[in-house]
Amino acid sequence: MTAEQQELFFQRLSKQNEKYRYRLPSRQEGGRFLQRLINFLFPISQDCGKSTQAGSLPEVYQELQQQLDCLLSPLGPQLTRDRSEISSHFFEELPTIYNLILLDAQAITENDPASVGIEEVIAVYPGFMAIATYRIAHLLAQCGVPLLPRMLTEFAHSQTGIDIHPNAVIGHSFFIDHGTGVVIGETTHIGNNVKLYQGVTLGATHVAKSLAASKRHPTIEDNVVVYANATILGGKTVIGHDSVIGGNAWLTYSVLPYSHVYHQSEVEVKRQIA
Repeated sequence: MTAEQQELFFQRLSKQNEKYRYRLPSRQEGGRFLQRLINFLFPISQDCGKSTQAGSLPEVYQELQQQLDCLLSPLGPQLTRDRSEISSHFFEELPTIYNLILLDAQAITENDPASVGIEEVIAVYPGFMAIATYRIAHLLAQCGVPLLPRMLTEFAHSQTGIDIHPNAVIGHSFFIDHGTGVVIGETTHIGNNVKLYQGVTLGATHVAKSLAASKRHPTIEDNVVVYANATILGGKTVIGHDSVIGGNAWLTYSVLPYSHVYHQSEVEVKRQIA
């Protein structure tokens, strides 16, 4: 690249940089805050040779507050409230979020025969990591924080293969088993004691920017089980409570409570011609 080409390139970068509406914290910083917060709430695992949490609980709590303030700093022009007010509200609500995450961990432990205990679920299970991240990100979204909640859930997505939009509404005792490929869209409503298996999609029937403000994703009522690779689409689709959706099912319509929906496959046995 010649000096003249380099100068033109720098000018182009400067012009483009001026057009961006948002400035964001780094993804790495968001991930570090998320992991440290989860470790603060559930200090189950530790790095070799040292404790996961250095310092006393009050010290770490204060450091987490400072870290969140740092993450919010680049978003200042887009915030509708003062950073300190948002941070205070977030940490005031943290005990409630902790209780919800603990109920999720207990639900996974009680419903997975392969689990040897809640410690394993917290330290190892990708479903727990994805759900805990969603709970934290959802609280930030409720505080009116733009973009950062999505950054956190996308960090968890990269770690677990589970994609939960922070604006989805999810009840207590949520269980995702295995989890790879699970997608939960922005306007999804999920009730209490719901179980999802790998590859489940709770999505929209249409992808159009004009539908951004409408309910595009399904409602899953209490005590529903959705087995692997089932696809449930549409904002008007309601899966009634205590229903079972079998693997590979495709649904774009509502089903009544206590329904059993199964994908029917056809088996054809080839016969050899004598």
